Amino acid sequence: MRIAVVGVVFLLSWLELVGSFYVATIGTIAVVVCGYPIYKHAFSALAKRRMTMELSMTIALVAAIAISEFVTALIIVFFVLVAEELEKLTVRQGRASIRTLLDLLPRTAFVLKDGTLKEVPLAYIAAGNIVTARPGSRIVVDGVVVGGHSFVDESAITGESMPVEKQSGSRVYAGTINLSGALDIRAEQIGQDTAFGKIVVAVEEAEKSRAHVERVADRLASYLVYFAFAGAAITLLVTGSVTDAIAVIIVAGACGVAAGTPLANLGAIGRAAQRGTIIKGGLPLERLGVVDTVVFDKTGTLTVGTPRVVSILPRFGVTPEEVLGAAAVAESLSEHPLGEAIVRASQEASLTVERPERFQYVPGRGIISRSRHDEIVVGNRELLDERGIKETDNHQPCKHLSEVLVARNGRLLGRIHVADSLRPESKAVISALKDLGIKTFLMTGDTEAIGRKVAHELGVDEYAANLRPDDKRKRVADLVAQGRKVAMVGDGINDAPALAEATVGVAIGSGTDVAIESASVVVIGNDLTRFVDAVKIARQAKLIIATNFVGTIVVDALGMVLAFMGMLNPLVAAFIHVGSEVFFLANSARLFPSFSFRKAGGDNFQSKGD
Repeated sequence: MRIAVVGVVFLLSWLELVGSFYVATIGTIAVVVCGYPIYKHAFSALAKRRMTMELSMTIALVAAIAISEFVTALIIVFFVLVAEELEKLTVRQGRASIRTLLDLLPRTAFVLKDGTLKEVPLAYIAAGNIVTARPGSRIVVDGVVVGGHSFVDESAITGESMPVEKQSGSRVYAGTINLSGALDIRAEQIGQDTAFGKIVVAVEEAEKSRAHVERVADRLASYLVYFAFAGAAITLLVTGSVTDAIAVIIVAGACGVAAGTPLANLGAIGRAAQRGTIIKGGLPLERLGVVDTVVFDKTGTLTVGTPRVVSILPRFGVTPEEVLGAAAVAESLSEHPLGEAIVRASQEASLTVERPERFQYVPGRGIISRSRHDEIVVGNRELLDERGIKETDNHQPCKHLSEVLVARNGRLLGRIHVADSLRPESKAVISALKDLGIKTFLMTGDTEAIGRKVAHELGVDEYAANLRPDDKRKRVADLVAQGRKVAMVGDGINDAPALAEATVGVAIGSGTDVAIESASVVVIGNDLTRFVDAVKIARQAKLIIATNFVGTIVVDALGMVLAFMGMLNPLVAAFIHVGSEVFFLANSARLFPSFSFRKAGGDNFQSKGD
């Protein structure tokens, strides 16, 4: 409304459709009344002893009225109001694109109770409730499927492009879409505790966090205002032209960099969240953008964290199935990770595994069991030596694999090698980081042989093995002390000290709560490529902000020189001021995520990204 009034009065005055008396009268009234938002900010800044663009524009308006430059004053008010509205609109659109996440979940859900479905508000759902997701509806809790079969679109949370099959025992996440059949889900996490909820909460908190570069942008804006005043004073002294002096003040605007910097950070945080990485504020984003070294924990980060059988070496005359089958019988009651890997391998091989009649676990060595009058011993060399079982195959142990010896009735059947497998994307992630000029470092508590093998296979620049949690922390601290900007990526409790010591700690979202709390960046799920995306987004934000900084200084300096030379009147100066601000805001807004909705059961969502 204010913009429209000022625009009409300006046209009446500029086109001389009213007399000079009316120009002075209505022009002054319009400037005083409609320029209220400018004066409000100016006096607020004055009370805090801060120099802002609103304060400089207020002084320019007073000067213009004093010399009866009413048209000039109207121009200033008009374009400043337009610039402020454009800034507000851009920020509102940016925040709206992120907070659209909040509206994705339905307000109610169907809970199965006493054999009947009841529709209840989300706030009334508790952990342990059985929630039914109908075909085409959005899942509202993180939990485990206890009944039904369906395919689920998990792209909004996990980034998986293809629908994922879900049946009893499968995990599902809030914010994903149930595409086909009905699913009964036992709720485990609700509301803010879900993966979806954590994204929303983290993004909202991140909006409130100011990065160092945002404070620098504010200082730059203040310095440019002082510089504009100095330039206006010099112009007035040298040329004697009040109009040119006013033009100098108008053209020197740092609004674009002052508003564009937090806008770029906000957009980057939102885009990273859309792609599955929570960045907990502007400062972690800024630090992520300058990282030159990434330290990875091995187990559970670069590897799956679940041991698997990689090879079976039977003795002459024994089949691999006999070795695996015997081992699986002994390990069927075991809770040891190596035992679970052997049982899992036997199931994959469709072997029939009987329950042992006797089961004895020897800590640190293995298992002695009896089945159908057969004594089966599964464990390390020490256990077999104790039982008087001699190794006659002269096989040398493989240093980079966990070896399990299998014997039956005092005779060695063979060996089973178990190892943790690399994540499918790990090698590509290391390669992508190298392409960005980032050094990679592997840290592990495993043996030197295992650490060396994994490091060689992945192509990391450096590695260290046999490390305890405090050793990892010290290694990260040493790297930081060397002046490196270090991102530490881990998933376990033992990684928490190192995560806290790094320039920026990055936790894998499938890891422990301790690791996630210790980190300032959290990758939702297990896909490490999201971390690379986050680094690229942080660097893009840094480049955009740097462009805005340099562009603002160049435009202001050039504009002030032209105004000093009398080549810019206040109207053209205002156009340059607003035009540069719109450009820098638009440049920052490029980072904002975009969302689109599609109807499928009235409640579907799809992230477009770009």
